[in-house]
Amino acid sequence: MSGFLGKLSPTKRVVAGNNDLPLFNVNQTSMERCPRDTPRVSATLAELLMNVEDARNDQRGLEMASPLTSSASSFNSWTSAPASSISSSPFVLSFTDLTYSVKIKKKFPPFCGNSSNDPALNTKILLNGISGEAHEGEMMAVLGASGSGKSTLIDALASRIAKDSLRGSITLNGEVLESSLQKVISAYVMQDDLLFPMLTVEETLMFSAEFRLPRSLSKKKKKARVQALIDQLGLRSAARTVIGDEGHRGVSGGERRRVSIGIDIIHDPIILFLDEPTSGLDSTSAYMVIKVLQRIAQSGSIVIMSIHQPSYRIMGLLDRLIFLSRGNTVFSGSPTYLPQFFSEFDHPIPENENKTEFALDLIRELENSPEGTKKLVEYHKEWRAKQAAARYYNNGITLKEAITASISRGKLVSGATTNSPSSFQTYANPFWIEMIVIGKRSILNSMRQPELIGMRIGAVMVTGIILATMFTKLDNSPKGVQERLGFFAFAMSTTFYTCAEAIPVFLQERYIFMRETAYNAYRRSSYVLSQSIISVPSLIFLAASFAATTFFAVGLAGGPSGFLFFFLTILASFWAGSSFVTFLSGVVSNVMLGFTVVVAILAYFLLFSGFFISRDRIPLYWIWFHYLSLVKYPYEGVLQNEFEDPTKCFVRGIQIFDNSPLGQFPSAVKLSLLKSMSGVLGINVTAETCVTTGIDILKQQGVTEISKWNCLWITVAWGFFFRVLFYFTLLIGSKNKRR
Repeated sequence: MSGFLGKLSPTKRVVAGNNDLPLFNVNQTSMERCPRDTPRVSATLAELLMNVEDARNDQRGLEMASPLTSSASSFNSWTSAPASSISSSPFVLSFTDLTYSVKIKKKFPPFCGNSSNDPALNTKILLNGISGEAHEGEMMAVLGASGSGKSTLIDALASRIAKDSLRGSITLNGEVLESSLQKVISAYVMQDDLLFPMLTVEETLMFSAEFRLPRSLSKKKKKARVQALIDQLGLRSAARTVIGDEGHRGVSGGERRRVSIGIDIIHDPIILFLDEPTSGLDSTSAYMVIKVLQRIAQSGSIVIMSIHQPSYRIMGLLDRLIFLSRGNTVFSGSPTYLPQFFSEFDHPIPENENKTEFALDLIRELENSPEGTKKLVEYHKEWRAKQAAARYYNNGITLKEAITASISRGKLVSGATTNSPSSFQTYANPFWIEMIVIGKRSILNSMRQPELIGMRIGAVMVTGIILATMFTKLDNSPKGVQERLGFFAFAMSTTFYTCAEAIPVFLQERYIFMRETAYNAYRRSSYVLSQSIISVPSLIFLAASFAATTFFAVGLAGGPSGFLFFFLTILASFWAGSSFVTFLSGVVSNVMLGFTVVVAILAYFLLFSGFFISRDRIPLYWIWFHYLSLVKYPYEGVLQNEFEDPTKCFVRGIQIFDNSPLGQFPSAVKLSLLKSMSGVLGINVTAETCVTTGIDILKQQGVTEISKWNCLWITVAWGFFFRVLFYFTLLIGSKNKRR
């Protein structure tokens, strides 16, 4: 590739609106924008994937330069495309009369005689007949004060509002844009930067590539796509820096925002939506973010964003504006028309004043006036009617054919496996690939936070050591029986309580999960299965540590086979407990509330397990809770494992008095009493006669219905049941759409 393309040369013409616009190839060393009325539609980054190694070799000499310079040079070297690759039918996203309202929930019921049945008084209009269009190669910004409807409009265009609630039409190239297709060809960048804190920038983008790019694309090409994107985003100097959080230092705010954009454009979407991408950034970082978005638009995408109050420099990058005021459009069009519009409205913009600041200030003043912005809204409708209506000519090309042509140019890398219009895939990869990537990412993020793993292991080990030293070498006496029952009840309940630490795990990932699944990065089932599988090794280690610490020290029965069953029961308890807590984390969205609910429910499980009151004495109206108790089954299982030997005696003749006031009498008195009892009963009861075996203890505790192995399998089944429930909570509760 030569260092420059020479003089500008006209290429194919694009009909957009009423203008027949020539497109030009741009000098490779220049990042100057095309004139505002001439949007440039360049080749995509993915278009030259085959030549990526050459591009990267050319880039190595520039890596010591500033991130923005490096990014610009890299982008230009990739986007110098031949004229033949430019689509003759650019994408135009049109929306007409979008209206959306919500019902107002009253905090207090109305007093008698003051209630109103008027639906207009019980609803709030967030969008009121919003219309406009966004073109390929351009950036459209939605502006307005807080509460004006900016984010609502972005959500409406991004299909994040339920169809039943949103009125109006949204079309792409004149055809209705279905939600299922929109998920494939678009991406949505949330206002909050939702990233894994312990992954580096490069790792974060690479995992996104493995999710969004198809399996047919080689690992080498995926890495090449990530490296090109790092240059495009100006993140070369921060590529190996962790994202960071409150407790770990990482990338800057501007870099974090660009990473958030990068993970959603890794597959080179046709439409990109952003909710206030400059929020919380300083002016320089905000400008760099918008500059990156400009390059994304020029690579052949439609970029639509909400923005609070752009600076003068940012305004110079925007192509179309929509000003909103309380859900109504007060201006739409090119920024160049702002002076003319407000001048004709008898509010001319003074010279040397920021046009957007003037417009926003004027809108706020009108909102606070008695008449509000009604006159401005009406004037905008008249002003728009005077303008020439935009027309779109598709030259007979359908939407799917246009998308297929875009894919053939390298756009929308995960859009289809072939160039056939009917081959658009819902997901880029099969579920087992998704499971591997999710698992690998979770393990890597966890390994870089060893303190969390260490705290859980420490909690289990400390509990095990305390129990081992408290219940050391229990004997086969009536007191030993009571101590064994107490040990088992506490040990089984402890395994469930230590699982409560899993609550924050999903709650921290909840919004990352919702963002990734909203646009089909992976299946919800893949997430549930992967998280379940990767949790098993840690549970095995915890169960083995606890069992080894307590079994032999306490002196439990059964030998090697007894130890194996005890270990398996502890493992099943950890599995059921972690599954239960994971399910609750999908239902409860607050960490503190989650801990409260878990602790309360586990306390109820222990109460109804049969330790405090045997099954035979539980009231009938509570017996159902006894069978729902997670602690019941492992508790009964380990009891049977300990007391199932019929030859083992726990109470001998003279010991029957130990738990009564007679226990304080001398042995001679006890023996005399045994003789008297023998005469009455007609049975010879001596000091060594076995009175109570392990089987008798199980009967006393009401443990007679289910075998120990069935108790184990039921505990395991509870774990799977709660994992299935977790999946359905994700399926129902993570739609991420407004109603």
